[in-house]
Amino acid sequence: MTGRWPLRRRLVAVVIGLLAVMASVMGLASTLALHGSLIDQMNARLLAASARATNVPGPPGGITTPPLDNRPPGLRQPGQQDVGAINLFVRNGEVFAGYFDEAGVFQTLTSAQTAALDGIARDGKVHAVQLAGLGSYRAVATATTSGDRVITGLSTRAVDATVGRYLGVEAFVAVIGLALAALAGTALVRRELRGLTQVAATATRVTGLQLDRGEVVLAERVEVSGRDAGTEIGQVSTALNLLLGHVEAALAARHASETQVRQFVADASHELRTPLASIRGHAELVRRLPVDLPPDALRAMGRVEQESLRMTRLVEDMLLLARLDAERDPEGAPVDLAALAVDALADAHAAGPDHTWHLDLGAEIADDAPSAPDHLVLGDDHQLRQVLANLLSNARVHTPAGSTVTVRLRALQGRVEVRVADNGPGIPESLLPHLFDRFSRGDAARTAGTGSTGLGLSIVAAVVAAHGGTVGVDGTPGATSFTVSLPAA
Repeated sequence: MTGRWPLRRRLVAVVIGLLAVMASVMGLASTLALHGSLIDQMNARLLAASARATNVPGPPGGITTPPLDNRPPGLRQPGQQDVGAINLFVRNGEVFAGYFDEAGVFQTLTSAQTAALDGIARDGKVHAVQLAGLGSYRAVATATTSGDRVITGLSTRAVDATVGRYLGVEAFVAVIGLALAALAGTALVRRELRGLTQVAATATRVTGLQLDRGEVVLAERVEVSGRDAGTEIGQVSTALNLLLGHVEAALAARHASETQVRQFVADASHELRTPLASIRGHAELVRRLPVDLPPDALRAMGRVEQESLRMTRLVEDMLLLARLDAERDPEGAPVDLAALAVDALADAHAAGPDHTWHLDLGAEIADDAPSAPDHLVLGDDHQLRQVLANLLSNARVHTPAGSTVTVRLRALQGRVEVRVADNGPGIPESLLPHLFDRFSRGDAARTAGTGSTGLGLSIVAAVVAAHGGTVGVDGTPGATSFTVSLPAA
């Protein structure tokens, strides 16, 4: 999960984790040192108390009845009566064992507690022992000069309480320290990574620029201060600035090259219109001469005239694309798409009488449409006519005879939609990504066409884009459709 965190948060988390580990290690080491020191002090007190208890004379040898309070000799003298201090004295099988409770009252040990103490080795060394009902003790077993066994013990309750309080204080201080370190670390890391934030903001602004067409000016740059010049952030910022400069130069070179090619195409297309018209006129003149020409000559002149017409259409299309590429805004006059659709459908019917043509002007109103259909848009009448003509020509050329082509208009909220649909063989998936590219031909994909130039759909896409609209395609066999959506007037 932390892999999806921002870098700032991950850096702070790593620092806090390292501080937590270091604080834990230091706390553990100091706690062990404190516990060891307290235990050493207790062992020293215990050995001193054991020495005093060992040197205290026991009950007279002839006495067989213990004193009334049954206290061992080690607890009868001053300085040996600490709260919780235990003393066990064994002479001739007779056991005197007990301790003073917190109220200062002497308490005798139970048989289980006595047995636990009696199991300690008599080696003069301190041993840890657990007494039922009393807790943890440290005890030492010795013997008097007369052979009596003496066991002295001190409770570790005070040591455990001190260590526990120390751990609590350490934990509290560690939590407060880590919280303060987290706040300070967040502020410091945010300040140090401010340069990366500026780099990301600059890159984001660049991604919002239109770089695919037209003249591009990349004025966005990351400001690199002298303080950050030698740091990693400064190096990243400088590298991004160099990259943006390189991209700007490359885009400028591309735009200059495209402008040159576009101007060449426009000039060549413009210059070719006159000789093509002359060729077509002379071919028609030859065919209309009053003299009888051989059939082969008439056929040749007819072919020359047809090819000149085809070349004229190609030149006109290339000239229109060059003008659209020059980003000349179309005229903003109101255009009625319904009237254009009627005219375009009449022309298509005359060119393709073997097809069935339908026109649907959207008599049914969509849910989000105004109260009455309105098919007015702002744009260039000639260019929009060419859009409809190219779409209908595409449907006629790439569908077999007897196919049905339907033009449907719908007035939606804020836009007008034109859909040209046919029940032809459809469009292959492999062709869809390049369908609107220039000189892209679909004759091999659908039914055999008439050898189109491959500029029709690219003109449709360019004109629609120049009018602020969109064009989409659905290549489903039997339900192929092109949908043009334009802003309503």
